[in-house]
Amino acid sequence: MGLRVRYLVLSDLHANVEALEAVVTAAKDQYDRIVCCGDLAGYGPDPNPVIDWVRENVSEVVRGNHDRACAGLEDLDGFNPVARAASVWTRERLTETNLGYLRGLMAGPVEVDGFLLAHGSPEDEDEYLMTLMDAAPVLSRMETTPVFFGHTHLQGGFTWMNGRYERADRPRARDARIEMWLDPDAAWLVNPGSVGQPRDEDWRAAYALFDSETRVLALCRARYDCGKTAKKIVAGGLPDLLASRLRVGR
Repeated sequence: MGLRVRYLVLSDLHANVEALEAVVTAAKDQYDRIVCCGDLAGYGPDPNPVIDWVRENVSEVVRGNHDRACAGLEDLDGFNPVARAASVWTRERLTETNLGYLRGLMAGPVEVDGFLLAHGSPEDEDEYLMTLMDAAPVLSRMETTPVFFGHTHLQGGFTWMNGRYERADRPRARDARIEMWLDPDAAWLVNPGSVGQPRDEDWRAAYALFDSETRVLALCRARYDCGKTAKKIVAGGLPDLLASRLRVGR
């Protein structure tokens, strides 16, 4: 058996430093290493502070589509007008160091201590796994190595267990976390949710904790001052929609 490591699993930070700080505070003393499923930049008002923190603290990161876009590696024609505007805004403000960091991020999946990190599907970094119908074909081709993924901003995930495809739950409004055991005989696709821009109708910053020895997974939420982030978005000249959606988690 390998050395026990407790992981803080992040995804879709989207330049929201208030949400990131709240997650790190809430998870204090509950992790040994941090990993990330991508999209550090885009949408939010603080790309440089967020990327600076990731460079210093996160051991494994895979790239997201907004990381590629903000680094100038992605054709913006496929982005909606709001995402396109935010990508251009971010690119114009990135430091040379952080621009180089985004350009150097690897595509997923990347193996870490018996699990995989991906941004979208482990088969295609840009594929959205939003429903059980989306996930079932991927699960059917997977081994039992758990895969952490992001991209959808929807906390939860999917499993194939005992011949059945099932959806994993997430914390409700009254809960800060829920826990589950990842059966080693099942296939798992786990989305820690978005730190910086949740879209599952819960405005709280989302993250996951995973124990490599016990295989206990905690899906967690942290309250933060989203009003402060929203004001910075508007003051910085980013689209107003990016501010208003933070308050409703959509």
